This record gives sequence, structure tokens and C-alpha cells, in this order.
Amino acid sequence: MRKSRLSISKQKRLIELFVAGSSARTAADLVDVNKNTASYYFQRLRQLIHDHSEHLEMFEGEVEADESYFGGRGAVGKVPVFGLLKCSGKVFSVIIPDAKAIH
Repeated sequence: MRKSRLSISKQKRLIELFVAGSSARTAADLVDVNKNTASYYFQRLRQLIHDHSEHLEMFEGEVEADESYFGGRGAVGKVPVFGLLKCSGKVFSVIIPDAKAIH
């Protein structure tokens, strides 16, 4: 993010924790920043994602969200899939091609 007082390494770590689904409070403890700073940073990341989303209509109205893993037996080789179901019946889904890249 532009004009941030946080070091690049702290910004990268906050982004990693955001993607991993950590709470802002947990991220603040792990990165050694104030909880309000982490909360603000997470909110700013959400705003950036929203501002650059190509399919904003998927977030209008009532929406159900879910994630799952598909393929094979056991934990190895499964593909994560994230989906949104609008009450109007329209479904949006995203297959995460390389889950290792997220972690």
C-alpha cells in the first residue's frame, strides 16, 4: 500500500496473515504492531479487493459463502474451491489452482 509507515516486511507479513485468515488481533501480535493498525490494514486490504473486483454483482443482496476441497481420498492432492450462492440462484465459484502459493 502506498504511504504506509509500516516496513515492507511487516506489510508483507500482514498480507500473508490476512490471506491465511488470521484475525487482526492475532496478526498484530505476530507482526508486533498495534491491534488498531492491523485492523485498519486488514480493512484497507478488503477495500482494495472490493475496488478491483470485476464481478461486484456477486456481493449484492443476500449471499451464502462456502469452501470445500475436492478430489482423491485423504488430504493429499485435494483442490480447494470457494463458492458464493446468491439467493436469486446464481452461483459464483473459484477454484484455487495452486493452494501452496497461498501459504
